[in-house]
Amino acid sequence: MPERRTVALVTLGCARNEVDSEELAGRLEADGWQLVEDAEQADVAVVNTCGFVEAAKKDSVDALLEANDLKGHGRTQAVVAVGCMAERYGKELAEALPEADGVLGFDDYADISDRLQTILNGGIHASHTPRDRRKLLPISPAERQSAGEEVALPGHGTPSDLPEGVAPVSGPRAPLRRRLDGSPVASVKLASGCDRRCTFCAIPSFRGSFISRRPSDVLNEARWLAEQGVKEVMLVSENNTSYGKDLGDIRLLETMLPELAEIDGIERVRVSYLQPAEMRPGLIDVLTSTPNVAPYFDLSFQHSAPDVLRSMRRFGDTDRFLELLDTIRSKAPQAGVRSNFIVGFPGESEADLAELERFLTGARLDAIGVFGYSDEDGTEAATYENKLDEDVVAERLARVSRLAEELVAQRAEERLGETVHVLVESLDDEDGAYGRAAHQAPETDGQVLFTSGEGLTVGRIVEAKVVGTEGVDLVAEPLLGSLASTEEAAR
Repeated sequence: MPERRTVALVTLGCARNEVDSEELAGRLEADGWQLVEDAEQADVAVVNTCGFVEAAKKDSVDALLEANDLKGHGRTQAVVAVGCMAERYGKELAEALPEADGVLGFDDYADISDRLQTILNGGIHASHTPRDRRKLLPISPAERQSAGEEVALPGHGTPSDLPEGVAPVSGPRAPLRRRLDGSPVASVKLASGCDRRCTFCAIPSFRGSFISRRPSDVLNEARWLAEQGVKEVMLVSENNTSYGKDLGDIRLLETMLPELAEIDGIERVRVSYLQPAEMRPGLIDVLTSTPNVAPYFDLSFQHSAPDVLRSMRRFGDTDRFLELLDTIRSKAPQAGVRSNFIVGFPGESEADLAELERFLTGARLDAIGVFGYSDEDGTEAATYENKLDEDVVAERLARVSRLAEELVAQRAEERLGETVHVLVESLDDEDGAYGRAAHQAPETDGQVLFTSGEGLTVGRIVEAKVVGTEGVDLVAEPLLGSLASTEEAAR
């Protein structure tokens, strides 16, 4: 029997990219490829790139170069770029980075096995020509579902998309997906693309217009993940508050969340990527009152000064945003809230920056990401004339970052004495035991460090009392006795 072809997937960027990588893994495994963790042990290293901001692009290029260095020293024979950066730049990336043996766009995903085999055999697959993917779907959301069947939508695949006679290795009920780690947390895509036209963001141009996945696909995938041992499901897309608008029901998320939360084995559902301007009372109610749904609000504020927001083609202001947070906390005082902000946007004045600082000081956010503005190819803001000097942007970034660090540490201290429900994610003799509470999403929001790992198991949600803080992180004492009595009562 010939030796199986091996492939390693290296994923950069956001949780959406992680879902896309697991779909690619499912397609490849179904067609006979062996998945390996270490690129050095793979015939082909596939790097799922990020093309969001300059730093992410650099990380993607570095990952491709690092994989290329393996050629001639290990098993690796080819390095292939996929993902957002590959989709966004196509031939341009291929010409600038000849070390990559292939640059594949989203349209290549359905035939990923054939594409990799061609490259592995020494053939050349022409790098795609980038195009504005917003133009591939009808302007009217109601007309997109049927049209979407003809458009590549990474993370939306189903087993029916596989070639005839090929089935997922994990079984007939499995989605078109193969898990790449054993984490008790997994993301599920609600939708792809975005209809908003923020002047600083290029994502819609290469991810396309907004299109929802059907609820049955989302629920089936969550059930399958539960069978794989997943305890927390995080719903991701470019804009979860728009979910269902192309299916005729903008409140579909409110309907589906209780169903997801009732899936046997799923102990926590988390919703990410929410637009403040699209928040509605019913959605806030469901997020703050549904058992097993985390009262967690990943709100994309970006700024709070009205003039800057209008230049960004966004809506709101400091007072309205604070009112939204007051509404959330009136229903769930322990709710977690995080957001990202851009400083140094073209035309931002000192008064605008002071307004942002006023908002941050009053918002009591659990996690804050701060980015300095930089031009992005193809965006409206890149054409603006009133740009700030780079040193001014850097100074403002440092200033607001210092404030943010102080504020999230203060917010963590406010949680002293609280009882939190923590999903245990790691037990390590050297680093100790840690996990995440309901107000903490993976990678972005800090974590909970346990005072003791005794009696804990990875994947279990335990009650713990917050007894200390380390910056944004919490230190908590497990309350295993109270949890045991709760579980016995439930049985």
